[in-house]
Amino acid sequence: MKLSLNKDADESNTFKLSISGELDRESLIHDYWTTVSALDKKALQSAIQLTIDLQETKRADTAGLAWLLNLKRDLLKHIKTVTIINVPQKLLNLADLSGAQSLLKE
Repeated sequence: MKLSLNKDADESNTFKLSISGELDRESLIHDYWTTVSALDKKALQSAIQLTIDLQETKRADTAGLAWLLNLKRDLLKHIKTVTIINVPQKLLNLADLSGAQSLLKE
């Protein structure tokens, strides 16, 4: 799994976190905040909006779903709006089976 944080060129307090690769129990970074540079942490703390983009996510399991939902919960402590986009259909199906599909869309 690879995480890439980028600032929106048009909006000063808007960021996009792209997640690529496999989002599963073998590839997970348990604590996202330990992987973020001090500069990115400072920028995220001033962020108003963050989009988590799963366009390049190849595979996810239940551990990946739980990690993603926990990441969103943790980010919402610091950021007003966190949106997840381009959720793969298999992950949506898994979330639906787990009763968590609405949490991906909130």
